Amino acid sequence: HNVSRLLDICRQAIYFHCLADLRTCLQAVKEDGEIEVVHVKNRYTESYDVSLSAGYRDVNVKLRIVSPATLRFGICTHVCELQLILKDFADIKCVAGHKRWVEYRNNRGE
Repeated sequence: HNVSRLLDICRQAIYFHCLADLRTCLQAVKEDGEIEVVHVKNRYTESYDVSLSAGYRDVNVKLRIVSPATLRFGICTHVCELQLILKDFADIKCVAGHKRWVEYRNNRGE
């Protein structure tokens, strides 16, 4: 079985009170020798079009964990998602908020 095309089966979020702490975490992830960063989508940049996400913002990191354990189990190609979120946006991201986001996204045809 080829698991390399699976996405989002492993998703986690880390919440921050300030952008400086979020940046420190992102840098630590990038510098970790067992993490291969595949893609970073930064929804906090000024150039990000907030209409694409109904105003929601985060830093979304797609990554692979390449360690002796993931190599041994043959899962080092699996892409995981890490969401780095400011607490103010996390407060919005609740069950009802996520339901509204899914409806918004589905109405856009995504």
